Amino acid sequence: MSLQWTAVATFLYAEVFLVLLLCVPFISAARWQKIFKSRLVGLAVAYGNTVFVVLIVILVLLLLGERLGQGGAANKDGGLVTWGPPSAGLLRRLVTLISQQAVLGASTEAFRKQAEGASQAARRYMEDNDALRKVPVALGGRGEISPDAWAPSVAPH
Repeated sequence: MSLQWTAVATFLYAEVFLVLLLCVPFISAARWQKIFKSRLVGLAVAYGNTVFVVLIVILVLLLLGERLGQGGAANKDGGLVTWGPPSAGLLRRLVTLISQQAVLGASTEAFRKQAEGASQAARRYMEDNDALRKVPVALGGRGEISPDAWAPSVAPH
């Protein structure tokens, strides 16, 4: 295998390794989101995006050169290049989906906490309301107060 095909194979094996690493089940989406948002990864993405596109272009050029140079003859290394662009798209899509899953998980957690807070507040208000209704019992009254008992009494003239 020539040097160029060794480089192609190394690139593709690195892509496969990254895809498998992103699919590891014991690393949560929230953890991946923290990793993706780190400064080091941000720096790598800023410069790596250009390098990544250049490598894809090189892979496509190698594929075209292999197809045109062989004149239709099969080359065992040519199959490597055909997997480059689709696997690159797969890697980008996988990172995007993991990031979206982490964001959805965070928003779901925020909504759950908000609902729990609202539920606790409603429970407190109901307890306070029940306590206010039973105040006359403590003052020697008859117990439960009907809603008309709170209405002001107006004597007819």
